[in-house]
Amino acid sequence: MKPLKLLALIIIPMGFIIAAVPQNKTNPYKLTAEELLNEVNTRNQYVTADVVADMIIKKDPTLRLIDVRSQDEFEKFSLPGAINIPVNDLLSEDYAGILNQDIKMNVFYSNGTLAANEAWMVTRQLGFTNNYVLEGGLNYWFDAILNPQKPASTSPDEEFAKYDFRKSAGQALGGGGLTVQGTSDQTSTSAKPAVKPAAKKKKASGGC
Repeated sequence: MKPLKLLALIIIPMGFIIAAVPQNKTNPYKLTAEELLNEVNTRNQYVTADVVADMIIKKDPTLRLIDVRSQDEFEKFSLPGAINIPVNDLLSEDYAGILNQDIKMNVFYSNGTLAANEAWMVTRQLGFTNNYVLEGGLNYWFDAILNPQKPASTSPDEEFAKYDFRKSAGQALGGGGLTVQGTSDQTSTSAKPAVKPAAKKKKASGGC
């Protein structure tokens, strides 16, 4: 999606959230719209599904997955080790220590990327770093990691290496034959992979 279109889709709902952010007169940290657009243009906020899958499998302690969907969606399916912070709850003081830190690599995800991008933009406006977005969201995760397609015989070796990794990663993460309906952030998964649902909790805790 083009940066200007992405910004237009996000800026309106984000405006209602940002409006609730209290003023910090001693240390103003909000980015301007131009600064946000410049960061969107770099696409540096994205982390690929392959990188995240590799970090999960290796149990990388620096990774923290943050599911920004509703609690109901989170309980139906979530990535291993993920915590749930619905996008509308991002400004709760309960999560300040999770979102504003420089130790862990927070990766927001949703079904698509709209809600996750909204979460990233909100935290960037607050001046937080170490927050990223899972590129493609869960829809791409299902297609690429849990149900990878074998490359054509004429494909370069790099494509076969990627396929082999994704096939192994998908098996390790409970994939195979799973599907997800639709492509937007309003979709819900139609299958329940071998990932243990998280118990209901008021505060997010833990991570991967």
